[in-house]
Amino acid sequence: MTLHYTETFLCEIWLKFFFSPQIFTNLSVHVAVLFFYIILYYIILYYIISLPFYIITVGTPHDLVTLSCDVASEGDEVTWKFSGEEIDEDNPFEMKKIGPNLLLKDVGTPMLGEYTCWSRGKSMSTYLLLQAEEEEEFDYFLTCRANSYNCTFSCTWNDTKYKLVRLGLGHHCIQSDLCSWVSSTSDKQDGKLHFELHHSLSPYSEESTMLELTAEAIGNDTFLRRIKKFYLHDIIQPDSPQIVKCQELEHYLSVTVRPPCSWSSPDSFFPLEHQVEYRLRDDGQVNFSLIFLPKKISSLRARSRDLLVQSRWSKWSEWANVKCCLLRDDNAIRTSL
Repeated sequence: MTLHYTETFLCEIWLKFFFSPQIFTNLSVHVAVLFFYIILYYIILYYIISLPFYIITVGTPHDLVTLSCDVASEGDEVTWKFSGEEIDEDNPFEMKKIGPNLLLKDVGTPMLGEYTCWSRGKSMSTYLLLQAEEEEEFDYFLTCRANSYNCTFSCTWNDTKYKLVRLGLGHHCIQSDLCSWVSSTSDKQDGKLHFELHHSLSPYSEESTMLELTAEAIGNDTFLRRIKKFYLHDIIQPDSPQIVKCQELEHYLSVTVRPPCSWSSPDSFFPLEHQVEYRLRDDGQVNFSLIFLPKKISSLRARSRDLLVQSRWSKWSEWANVKCCLLRDDNAIRTSL
């Protein structure tokens, strides 16, 4: 009987749904919205397809570069254009047509840019000729940091003259088409690009393999490709620690510092070294200590680093008022009682 009632109930709902004028009106609205999104999808798809597909070609000064044209048949007539202007035989640069292809001699700055070959009224191939960037200090461009031994780390691209930047992790990125490239996670912030990358190293085994990071960047008619190799522990920098407890003892103040939430666990396997900076209450003088501090201080803050590999220090935590720190400890004692 229950099953029969359910079937009858569903049948009534189905009839009311399809024969109710109000529902029919709502269906019309839904169909119209769906039709709108279908049209929008095809408009965007057409726009993407109509965008030029660039083949990036990189040359160095005084190079000889050949650009090929993918014609439908061997005898098709081909026209080459540079930056939208047709290239003729009397061009001022060392540009020469050889069959369907274009030969560029003595590549220099005026010859950099977009090259397109046309045949049968259609664009067949589009090249973007860029000049290879000269050797520069790569560490200035790219800085990386891992806040733990977990599976991710972040990198920041600091040079603003490059419009497009991508990063790839692994030795297979030597060949661009085999690489899983990573784009920046956000738009430019203060002129910098930020990346999040994932690795497969185990945090519990001894590190024997270097990470190999490939960067490719495009600027104004320039192309930069660099490879950076490093161990994960070389870029370790914990987040700021937490000051969780202050306790007044007979002759000094004891401070308990806890690792940041982002740090690897357990703490016994990933020990941190803490440093505490404090201000004296009388003259405001700033000093450092590890755990035990003089009692006459007004505020304190802490930073941490990996104890085993002597990593970079974290940023300092915010200054904490000693009275508030002691108050937290008193409340904890009352709660336990």
